[in-house]
Amino acid sequence: MGLGRLFSFASSLTCLLFVTFPLTGVASPTTIDFEGLTDGTLITTQYSGLTFSNAQILTAGLSLNEFELPPHSGVNVVSDYTGPLTIVFATPVSSVSGYFTYDEALTLTAYDSSANVLGSVASAFSNNLALSGLAGSSPNELLQLSFSSGISELVIAGDPNGGSFALDDLTYSTGGVTNPTPEPGTMGLAAACFSLCVLVWRINTQARRNRS
Repeated sequence: MGLGRLFSFASSLTCLLFVTFPLTGVASPTTIDFEGLTDGTLITTQYSGLTFSNAQILTAGLSLNEFELPPHSGVNVVSDYTGPLTIVFATPVSSVSGYFTYDEALTLTAYDSSANVLGSVASAFSNNLALSGLAGSSPNELLQLSFSSGISELVIAGDPNGGSFALDDLTYSTGGVTNPTPEPGTMGLAAACFSLCVLVWRINTQARRNRS
């Protein structure tokens, strides 16, 4: 095999690999501790890529009774305000978790991008407040959901009127989603590789014609 053909073969093979097996990053989990926001703040789009509904900041020593609902970290938590707390993820996530202290049983329900229910998880108790919780319970219970097909929305329901739980250290990961939407960078790389393949093919075709 000549040097020109070898270069053509290697370039084409490299491009084929990039197009067929696009690069996928392993995303590290992201944790939101809700610090830095003032007491009473309604959370909507303060955190990039997430949209909250019915979510309000409570701060220890102010509107939060930290003796019954101690934060998992820092001084801030988020509570369900006037109804079930909803989180919509701009990019589907493979897992989501948080630490919950509550005075009513909780249910976390995950939905895909078509609003289909993926699954749910329930709290272990109906009340795990630090001082007046049920026997055997403890505050800041870890609840989590994982679905490789991708979670687009999470609904956390306690009291239908809200005010039933404190959530701290919300953690989610976009890594491991089975069919993620191609990222612009990956699509651009595939297009560039395709263009390179075409260019190499044209050069070699012209070289063969010149030798004829």
